[in-house]
Amino acid sequence: MINVVLYQPEIPQNTGNIMRTCAGTDTKLHLIKPLGFSLDEKSIKRSGANYISECDYTVYEDWDDFCSKNDGTFYYLTRYGKKPHTSFDYSNKDENIYLVFGRESTGIPKELLSSDIDHCLRIPMNDSIRALNLSNTVAIMVYEVLRQQNYRNLLFTEPFKGKDYLEK
Repeated sequence: MINVVLYQPEIPQNTGNIMRTCAGTDTKLHLIKPLGFSLDEKSIKRSGANYISECDYTVYEDWDDFCSKNDGTFYYLTRYGKKPHTSFDYSNKDENIYLVFGRESTGIPKELLSSDIDHCLRIPMNDSIRALNLSNTVAIMVYEVLRQQNYRNLLFTEPFKGKDYLEK
């Protein structure tokens, strides 16, 4: 199972976008408090485009609460990572994969990162910016895992207008 973990997210629009990505990819979302917003804010609903009810998510009191209830392989997305995100093997569909993302302002705390340096990774970019937008980073990572798993159970054709829509 693919899991996205947001450690103390601050921006409701990012979380709404991530909820939509998770809903569309059958990815479980884990939100670790404190949250910088209320989950019933209209900005979450607007960003999630009314797909929030389709998102499987759980809210945790803190990191320890989350760790006590989840087991698998954790991958930490950080600008301090020294391995590209594509250097890991995510192909085992039976493995619980947790993609951990930090606060928009400060990232994942150093003490969490330094306890598992081998699983700290970075999406390569130039030196013009510190980091990509959180919701974009989540989408890149989720789709890299899905690519390696051959997009398990996802549709390759548009379900509403039909697979031959362009040919008609």
